[in-house]
Amino acid sequence: MYNDKTIVCKDCGQKFTFTAKDQEFFAEKGFNNEPQRCKSCRDARKQNTRGNSGDRQMHDAVCASCGKNCKVPFEPRNDRPVYCSDCFGRR
Repeated sequence: MYNDKTIVCKDCGQKFTFTAKDQEFFAEKGFNNEPQRCKSCRDARKQNTRGNSGDRQMHDAVCASCGKNCKVPFEPRNDRPVYCSDCFGRR
C-alpha cells in the first residue's frame, strides 16, 4: 500500500528515505504530516529541546551535615538544609 519516498531534510538539506514501514507506522499513530528532518537532525533537535546540553549551572553551598563546601544544581535557600553528595547519599 505504501511506497518508499525520498525527502529532503529541512535542516541539513540531505536526502533521506521515508520508508513504507515508517509511513505505515505514521498512519497507525494518526500522524498526518510526513517527517521534515532526517534521523540525525531529529535526534539533535530532541537533545536540544530536552536541555541535555550539559551546561548545568552549579551553586556554592555548605553541607548541613559535615560542613564541607560543595556545589549543588539548585540555588540554596536559608530555610532548608543542603547536603554534599556523600551526606546526601547516606540519607
